[in-house]
Amino acid sequence: MVVASKLSQVFSYESWVHAISGAAGGCLAMSTFYPLDTVRSRLQLEEPERNGEARSTMKVIKEIVLGEGFLSLYRGLGPVLQSLCISNFVYFYAFHTLKALTADKRNLLNESALKDLLLGSIAGIINVLTTTPFWVVNTRLRMRNVAGIPDEVNKHYKNLSTGLLYIAKTEGVKGLWCGTAPSLILVTNPALQFMMYELLKRNALKISKGEITSFRFFIIGAMAKAFATILTYPLQLVQTKQRHRTNQSSINNDASTSKRAKYHRGDTGTLQMLMEILRSQGVKGLFRGMEAKILQTVLTAALMFMAYEKINNTVVLLLKKSSTKVIE
Repeated sequence: MVVASKLSQVFSYESWVHAISGAAGGCLAMSTFYPLDTVRSRLQLEEPERNGEARSTMKVIKEIVLGEGFLSLYRGLGPVLQSLCISNFVYFYAFHTLKALTADKRNLLNESALKDLLLGSIAGIINVLTTTPFWVVNTRLRMRNVAGIPDEVNKHYKNLSTGLLYIAKTEGVKGLWCGTAPSLILVTNPALQFMMYELLKRNALKISKGEITSFRFFIIGAMAKAFATILTYPLQLVQTKQRHRTNQSSINNDASTSKRAKYHRGDTGTLQMLMEILRSQGVKGLFRGMEAKILQTVLTAALMFMAYEKINNTVVLLLKKSSTKVIE
């Protein structure tokens, strides 16, 4: 009976609703603010200019539009939405299922920030181990025809499936899961985000006596994501470089590879890359592209949570009405 009860919680419609709502909300938000994510990737991967100053978000957008066309801002959007849909579905499903499984445990962790942080971390690990290959391909799809990657490599990154097959064939499992180390550390990002979101949401529910407006959900989501992004940004920078670096190393695999590109090599570890960036670029280098990242992630997360809550509440309401009619 206990096993059956646990299984019913794992496969409950509530978890499915949360997962579908999270996936839909994430796709809507990413579609809206995708150009900022494109800029963030460019800024994270580029070398610093001679004066050591990073380019602004608006400057990069202007350069992309004038040099490559407006549609280049949306390069790789399709595969990103596919990966985001899978990733958000996995994360929201895992988080809310774990929450349901532990809800009946009467202890100090119940309905607390610490519990949300713990469950968010576990859900994040599940998500990373299942979806990393999709994000590796996405990073490379977005960087096609950028950073000197030749046409013979670019042609293999037409879409998500061809990219996955090409990496599996040429680099094996290691290539598909490159950047997993910082990704596993970075489970703290969504975990911190969900911890802060749930904490702010609980307090908002108490203040508003059970009802929160869409605008408040937007603000709560923005605050939670800003908190998580600032704390974990250097690791996100390393993650992007590691996912992109194999393209570079496969092209320049001889002894003449420049020193500037050495932290794109496949044998560069997370800590080693962090120290190299710190030595060559200083503390500013660890936060290169954060302006675009903050704009993109905060706005995207805010819109995602607002859409997620609206979709989730609407679906739950419809399910309740349909079940009431069946009973009648």
